Amino acid sequence: MTTAVPVKSRRPWTPSQIVLTVLGAGVSVVFLAPLAWALATSLKSETEAVDVPTHWLPEQATTQAWRALLATGNITDWFVNSLVVSVCVTSVVLMVSALAGYGFARTEFRGKGVLMGLVMSGLMVSPAVLGVPLFTTVQQMGMVDTYWGMILPQCAPAAMVYILYKFFQGVPRELEEAAFIDGAGRWRVFFTIVLPLSRPSLAAVGIFTFIASWNNFLWPYMVTSNPDLMTMPNGIATVMNSYGIQWAQLMAGGLMAGLPLIIVFVFFQRQIVAGVAHTGLAGQ
Repeated sequence: MTTAVPVKSRRPWTPSQIVLTVLGAGVSVVFLAPLAWALATSLKSETEAVDVPTHWLPEQATTQAWRALLATGNITDWFVNSLVVSVCVTSVVLMVSALAGYGFARTEFRGKGVLMGLVMSGLMVSPAVLGVPLFTTVQQMGMVDTYWGMILPQCAPAAMVYILYKFFQGVPRELEEAAFIDGAGRWRVFFTIVLPLSRPSLAAVGIFTFIASWNNFLWPYMVTSNPDLMTMPNGIATVMNSYGIQWAQLMAGGLMAGLPLIIVFVFFQRQIVAGVAHTGLAGQ
């Protein structure tokens, strides 16, 4: 004799759930609308892209803008340059921030407060203000039109040091003291205990640093004039300036430059949310 499995009836939605769902859908539409508009415009001809009145969907979809962009710009080199610079900057920032944050959180030394104040003073200075002094320094070191000239000036992460410093302060000292009693040294404790516990914060710092470096337009523009070393934002801007404002190509280039960031958000959204929750970035 078979017994019927009771089917749970779906609970009706409460008014608050309905309001939150409608609100979430509205916010999603607001954020996705520019991407949809850019994609639709990139599939139009240049003549149709500037038609007045404008319309969302192309009358006759074409990949002319994408083909023209690939033909006139060295997209592969720009993509590789952006990837190399962003990955190197992210790696250096993670290493420097983790070591400095842990050092400030766990060691006592003379002048610690003054040094911490100097590091934190970097939060009060706009990167644009430092453009000319940094360029002068890079020029005197002979690093103009080099990868190092683009990478090193982006590796002074005052905010990231502070984020990891506050996180390391919250790690229970008892875990480290137990490891010290078992004979572990400071470096072993750092790499085997502290860093594994810091994965959410390290993921957040790494993702935010990668995004900021990938989107950085001003500094690579100042320090690089060699077309073979241009990053995606600078390279696409050069193509646009050479041929005037061609809106279909502009939208195609913007989507191409933003594709890696969209992939990062899609595949690492869990780490981003967890990192924001652990580092306290939600209020910024």
